[in-house]
Amino acid sequence: MTQQLILRVDPPTAASDMRLTAIASTRLGVDANRIKGIRIIRRSIDARQRNVMVDLTLTVYIDEEPSEAFFEPETYNPLPADAPQAVVVGAGPAGLFAALRLIQLGVKPVVIERGKDVDERRRDMARLSREGIVDPDSNYCFGEGGAGAYSDGKLYTRSKKRGDTDRILRIFCQHGAQTDILVDAHPHIGTDRLPEVIKAMRETIRRCGGEVRFSTRAERLLTDNDGRVTGVDTSAGQIHGPIILATGHSARDTYRTLREAGIGMEAKGIAVGVRLEHPQQLIDRLRYHNPNGRGKYLPAAEYTMLTRVEGRGVYSFCMCPGGFIIPASSEPGLLVVNGMSPSNRGTRWANSGMVVELLPDDVPTPEGADDVLRMMHYQEEIERRFFNAGDGSQKAPAQRMTDFVVGRPSASLPPSSYAPGLYPARVDRLLPEEISRRLRKGFEEIGRKNRGFLTAEATVIGDETRTSSPVRLVRDPSTLQSVTCPGLFPCGEGAGYAGGIVSAAIDGERCAEALATALSSRQII
Repeated sequence: MTQQLILRVDPPTAASDMRLTAIASTRLGVDANRIKGIRIIRRSIDARQRNVMVDLTLTVYIDEEPSEAFFEPETYNPLPADAPQAVVVGAGPAGLFAALRLIQLGVKPVVIERGKDVDERRRDMARLSREGIVDPDSNYCFGEGGAGAYSDGKLYTRSKKRGDTDRILRIFCQHGAQTDILVDAHPHIGTDRLPEVIKAMRETIRRCGGEVRFSTRAERLLTDNDGRVTGVDTSAGQIHGPIILATGHSARDTYRTLREAGIGMEAKGIAVGVRLEHPQQLIDRLRYHNPNGRGKYLPAAEYTMLTRVEGRGVYSFCMCPGGFIIPASSEPGLLVVNGMSPSNRGTRWANSGMVVELLPDDVPTPEGADDVLRMMHYQEEIERRFFNAGDGSQKAPAQRMTDFVVGRPSASLPPSSYAPGLYPARVDRLLPEEISRRLRKGFEEIGRKNRGFLTAEATVIGDETRTSSPVRLVRDPSTLQSVTCPGLFPCGEGAGYAGGIVSAAIDGERCAEALATALSSRQII
């Protein structure tokens, strides 16, 4: 038989099966020899107090061996030859999970991706870091796996009301992710492991009769006389079927094309700021309340920071413990940075986006610009300003955190994980004044509440603008189809309906289910 047990223990105990078995024996009143195994099914670290504790939920196996299977895998059967066809634009998490769900629902997915597969894409990103050359179709934002493939693979989400997050995690595990993601409160695959998981998903799609086509850019929608989508015209020819549009949040050329075609869309709030980099050892000391850092039994420490300044949120975003900062430009002539962590979170640095909330009403429309795309224009202008401040490479402007707060130049900079290199600059002046002012006050407030966080050892690196889509493609909440173009299912982060890998995957599945329902009821042809 099995029994569940909830424990609160110190880190050395949490790392020892022998100690956990002894505690389980005492708590359950069972001879330790009858316990054949234990399995941790939930794990979280509570570092709010000086004594750091680990909260565990265990399954205890009494008089029986633990089952080998950690979860029940999903079934993906080959599609029949006459299966209806749908087009999935984008091979990020929304697109891949949409394609897998379409297969389960008997619909053949044809996934088109403007970028390259994960292996070819890796070479282009290395070239971007070494030579500063941006391939507009193959970079950290575009290519198989989307922005998440090479920017960390964090799976923590607050979107549980939107769907079954555990199901998404199980599908990741089924395709090769470590089962720890089913256990940890803040699951994380790692940028070194996620590409292999993505390749396994691609092979499932192809094995079942779906298609995945790379270096295939969607150029315009095909519609009938009633304005209903019938397919897409691509750089490699036409493909027919209803469309799940899962482009990701940086497909600015696509937004412009859709706007010109009259697709319903609206400006959406974003967040803008910087990447903030600390020595990981400093964050470990602060978060674990220990001058010696995390020690043997604790992982690289994370943090979440949040305050409000002048009516807008100032907060940490995409925190990467033991990670590094990367160049995330998707167009020549622009500069933007992002962060990631390998699976072991083993570098010397911690970084996060430190950003300021912006609502559409906060941003005026530039003269002669499209009002609906004003948040996108705002992003572009900042990225162009940061690029033009340098020497035409992907070297990033940077400033010590303390210098940023008091408004002075930095005579020198700490060592950094950012491979293209940094140069001292007035980041506080390169940012729009409304962003810089709120960040400065936010840093001061966060520093008062977290003594040691505001330090000259930390570096402010600019700029961080790609936190979310600057537009929302308006869709009918009951059918998930575009309000102006039936047969088009705007999906995921790029459509303004998700905010990370898991929420994008959930939205991809929802759109697949809505498309299959529309096909079966002949709402779309």
